[in-house]
Amino acid sequence: MIGVAGTPCERGRRTPIGTIDPEGLRDILRRFAAGVTVITSLNQQERPAGMTATAFTSVSLEPPQVLVCVNAGARTRQAIESHAGFVVNILSAEQEHVARRFASSASDKFEGIAWHPGMTGAPVLDGALATVECRVAQAIEAGSHVIYVGSVLDGRLGSGRPLLYFEGAYRLLS
Repeated sequence: MIGVAGTPCERGRRTPIGTIDPEGLRDILRRFAAGVTVITSLNQQERPAGMTATAFTSVSLEPPQVLVCVNAGARTRQAIESHAGFVVNILSAEQEHVARRFASSASDKFEGIAWHPGMTGAPVLDGALATVECRVAQAIEAGSHVIYVGSVLDGRLGSGRPLLYFEGAYRLLS
């Protein structure tokens, strides 16, 4: 475990508030198993854009809202801003290749990936465990990211097991 300014610390020892370094925090956060999603939208030219993300959660059931966190410098952020909406594609265990593609810097991340336009036109990935289509209700700048709260417009259920991310690797439920 990493503690103050990158120095090792004993298991269970607390780090003083405000002194943890980014790598220490990254090591801590890698211990949180998260579902893997691909966030998709349309850019200003109405071309699909997307990125892999684990920062997704529900906000409210009434009204139905979810949130995603997107790096402020990401091209997908620009697409979400111009389209004012996004789709959260929750990936199934069989879609690790999709997660890797959308986490890459490939120029055409959709090449060879089956999808269809959702109700807003934003891409819905075929084979996803579930999808949630949203309109942006609120955008909050926070550090190096933008938190998008989305009002849920539609959702669909697929089938299968979830793809997870834990300690820097894709994992499956056993």
